[in-house]
Amino acid sequence: MSERILIVGAGAIGGVTAAHLTLAGHEVVVLEADPEHAARLLEPGLRFEELDAPEVVLPLDVVTSAEELPGSFDFALLTLKSLALPSALAHLTNGNHVDTYVSLGNGLIQDVVRESVGKGSFLVGLVEWGATNLGPGHLRQTTRAPFVIGEPDGTRSARVERLCTILRDVAPDTRVSTDIHSQVWSKLLINSVFSGLGALGGCLYRDIAEHPVSRELAFRIWTEGFDVARQLGLELDEVWGFQPEELVVHRPQDRARAEAALDTLMTKAGATKASMLQDLERGRRTEVDVINGGVVASAVAAGTKAPLNAELTRLLHEFEDGIGAPGPVNFARLAEVTAS
Repeated sequence: MSERILIVGAGAIGGVTAAHLTLAGHEVVVLEADPEHAARLLEPGLRFEELDAPEVVLPLDVVTSAEELPGSFDFALLTLKSLALPSALAHLTNGNHVDTYVSLGNGLIQDVVRESVGKGSFLVGLVEWGATNLGPGHLRQTTRAPFVIGEPDGTRSARVERLCTILRDVAPDTRVSTDIHSQVWSKLLINSVFSGLGALGGCLYRDIAEHPVSRELAFRIWTEGFDVARQLGLELDEVWGFQPEELVVHRPQDRARAEAALDTLMTKAGATKASMLQDLERGRRTEVDVINGGVVASAVAAGTKAPLNAELTRLLHEFEDGIGAPGPVNFARLAEVTAS
């Protein structure tokens, strides 16, 4: 019998994942709390743009509350924003709807999921490809890249191998990691730099690399987060096809390597629009507390500091509160503060 899959949250990542899995013939149900978005996904269906492929309109099986879920599920793919996770998990676990929960969100959210569902019902994952929400019922995939998934204890279990096979119908290069926590930190560096600076500057990833001030900030924020991970004893693994060390600039002789790595990275992910920028544009709170703020909290736990990430967190909270707005002028503001 084929696995039943629940997608929790039909935003850019969740909705695109649901579309690919549905097109591949999997039994998929989507749990989406936004009534307008959910209604559009049902009828006429999700408007799904996949890079250079023709647009598809695909009706999905959607419910708006856990109480409406039809039966139980082998896997729940958690693609919700971090702020919505605790409430959603409380409803799902109360009904015993799911065998295995898979954390796929941004930032350091894994402890929240594990504490809610229990370590025996938990897999860790991350998403390297990008997508954008264009409006209710309308999503676009912007880049192609794998999922990376793993057991918290690093074993290659039967369930993680089954899930890997399923997710290859979304992203063919999906792989299992035996050190998923280091992999999470590699992705955290991506988000802290590019989602953080993208939200600060109101721009795409490639614009960060093209603006001299933000390009320099990217190297500095990356290096700061990398150093925190090392203080925690983590050996970071490949992300987006390169080794995290390649973007670290500790010495002048590191510069050429980092410049080349950033340029190569932008050929793959330059079209991505930061998820935190999308949140700000919609008047929503961002996930900065588990992304840049997660780096800061981890630095404190390791007995060190992360001043760039701390200041970036503060600035994005100002935007959330209506003080200032995203724009390239903010790059100089951040650089001035951190240079003092």
